[in-house]
Amino acid sequence: MERENMKRIGTIVLCCLIVSTAGAQKRGRGEPANAPENCPYCFGDPALMTASGIVSHGGSHFGKTDTGGIDTLLASLDIFWIESAHFVIGLGLAPYKPKQAEKAKIRAELTEIKKTLEEVNPKAKVIDPWLRAHLYALRMERAWDRWLEIMQVRPEDFPEDGSRWMIGTEYWGEGPYVGQAAKYEILVLPTAQHQVAFLRNQFGLNHPITQRWNILDRGALTVTTNLIENDLRNDGALHGHLVFNTAINMLDGYKNYSYDTPRWISEGLGHFSEREINPRFNSFDASEGFGGINRNESNWVGPVRKLVQSDKAPRLAEMVGLRTYAEFKLKHHYTCWSMTAFMISEMPDAYACLNGELHGIKAADGQPDGSNMREKHRRLFRECFAMNYIEFDTAWRKWVLSS
Repeated sequence: MERENMKRIGTIVLCCLIVSTAGAQKRGRGEPANAPENCPYCFGDPALMTASGIVSHGGSHFGKTDTGGIDTLLASLDIFWIESAHFVIGLGLAPYKPKQAEKAKIRAELTEIKKTLEEVNPKAKVIDPWLRAHLYALRMERAWDRWLEIMQVRPEDFPEDGSRWMIGTEYWGEGPYVGQAAKYEILVLPTAQHQVAFLRNQFGLNHPITQRWNILDRGALTVTTNLIENDLRNDGALHGHLVFNTAINMLDGYKNYSYDTPRWISEGLGHFSEREINPRFNSFDASEGFGGINRNESNWVGPVRKLVQSDKAPRLAEMVGLRTYAEFKLKHHYTCWSMTAFMISEMPDAYACLNGELHGIKAADGQPDGSNMREKHRRLFRECFAMNYIEFDTAWRKWVLSS
């Protein structure tokens, strides 16, 4: 099991557009600007929040403390909190003016929110921090639903909070959040300085790039990022980046995070999920001390086809052998994305089977068993896909060249 004080991974994102940075909103006198009753859309009203799928605007556990503790820690910054069915999200963001290319997407999302919150204007020229909070709650819940669809699981498959697993029965984790006991957490801050202050206080880290972290004592998986260092000032880039990291966190948390998911699978699902949102923005995981990949391309189909045509595409056996993100070259990112897209589109049952079987493995004594993962992967892959690695490589390459 990964220790709580171990660094998980950093994520670098590349964006096509750079927009001006807006400062954090200032706190006024009296009650804080992020007090729930100040939301001009739900007014902190329990009935309105429930109708729109919102649990709260703060007051929940977060990181090592809670949302109030984070507000105190970052006292100069207004963080707009929103808790949905499966996420606790904190956004230290300023108002945002959508670009022309973003307007249709954002209007459609705001139209959905307006069904329960009448004060929302889908044609708003500027998205204020409260509306951004509601917007990201909607987006992340949609990402949750898509993840469940890909993995072919239902909420009722997972145990209720506080239930106990009995040795000899099928293991589905330690709680209702695809096996985790606590909701998934997201914190978006305006600058690297804010992020480092939070990470240092909570986890003893000093990293300015995106971090995912496992909070063992609560069974919570969290992602922390900032707009400047990670170049996320464009809303489309931020949306995709959070989906990328959440897809990976949910995969790690599938049937409880007790050992690491094979890297090619988690990175492949992250790329696939992000590029479903918008292929213009691309995130790449990096190990500590490794600068990562600095490249952005909307079209990954062409480069993958060239790799296959030149016989330079990595084989599945090579992908399975990648243990750290420092080992990933650009060709590995292209390939894990393409292989994942192939499996999800052409063999969705087998892909769901593989992930289901790889997670929640227990030894005879009931302890998590992530040992000999490469051999387990080989055996389970053959069982789920009814083919070996070489046969898969042949099928995947044929699909690449014909697509």
